Amino acid sequence: MNMTVPKQVLRLPDWRARLVDYLNHCAHEPFIEGQFDCALFFADAVAAMTGKDHAKEFRGRYTTTRGGIRILKKAGFSDHIALAKHHCPEKPVAFANEGDGAVIPTPDGPALGVVQGENVYVRTPERLGLVPLLSADRALTV
Repeated sequence: MNMTVPKQVLRLPDWRARLVDYLNHCAHEPFIEGQFDCALFFADAVAAMTGKDHAKEFRGRYTTTRGGIRILKKAGFSDHIALAKHHCPEKPVAFANEGDGAVIPTPDGPALGVVQGENVYVRTPERLGLVPLLSADRALTV
């Protein structure tokens, strides 16, 4: 059996400083579907750390979650989690490191966040917040 393993994107040498700058910027940005939502929050964090924007073809093309899912399905992904997993290999939550991704269950469906120690930064409609890493279902290697 020949399994294709996603190629891991390497972090830039100054990824920590770039991630801190990005998170500081996020604290002041309003939640806007298609411009600054949970999926793009994670994609932008990955771009800050690696220089690779895996969501560029989807930016600004939707204004609702339903519209975003429709565009992702046309591109061959079931949802934003599938897109993230395509670029960032999944790993056990117990092995998540600073800057990795985390899939957080919410009443509205799974959300993507960025691991910070024992917590995960998440983008909510109200603000940038923290939830315990132990609440994550999955982790994604960045």
